[in-house]
Amino acid sequence: MTASDRGPVPLLMRTAAHPLRWALMTELASSDRRVSELAAAVGEPQNLVSYHLRQLRTAGLVVARRSSFDGRDSYYHLDLTRCATAFGEAATALHPALAPAGRGLPSGSSVLFLCSGNSARSPMAEALLRHRVAGVQAASAGSRPAPRLHPNTARVLREDYDIDLGPRQPQSLDAVAGRHFDYVITLCDEIREIPRDHGPAFTRHWSLPDPSTAADTGRDSYPEFRRLARELDTRIRFLSP
Repeated sequence: MTASDRGPVPLLMRTAAHPLRWALMTELASSDRRVSELAAAVGEPQNLVSYHLRQLRTAGLVVARRSSFDGRDSYYHLDLTRCATAFGEAATALHPALAPAGRGLPSGSSVLFLCSGNSARSPMAEALLRHRVAGVQAASAGSRPAPRLHPNTARVLREDYDIDLGPRQPQSLDAVAGRHFDYVITLCDEIREIPRDHGPAFTRHWSLPDPSTAADTGRDSYPEFRRLARELDTRIRFLSP
């Protein structure tokens, strides 16, 4: 039997086996990053990094999103669902018993989610983490807290996830100052640029657009809130140490 008779090489093996592409995926597994940050992290020229990012995007393993803070830049992130599927396909192609098993956050971990208004992204992430992961403490705050929680935040969580937020008001960074957190995750590009001190906390960045801006263009923002909730739910399900 020749090599070609054994069937096609799984997508993950064809695409991610290149050392630089694997290094880029490893970087993106911990945080969304700009191409300049990836180039610095892997120690390779930016044009070479951009080329390999295009290969990963073509394979559907990496997604790019224009920065909501600086529209001239883009953030790259792993499509975790696609990666999980690709890993499963590669494992099954080799041996059915090799399907990978995930490892979640340890019980007792504390996570702080941050965005600018604390009215949509961060309270939604906080609620979904509490809903999905038992024994984990979650909190959220904003750099410029909105006067109130966006009504679509509570509506999506109630209708799609059976989560009741109850009465709550957006809170500022001052409200969580001095508290210990194991993980701090920024959810908008604006707050990522604000200097903060979280001590020894492990930091990550998820570059997510503000769903409420859809109303500024005359569109119904509810579908944007549902898309945000789905992406947050996916990222939280794959959240690991």
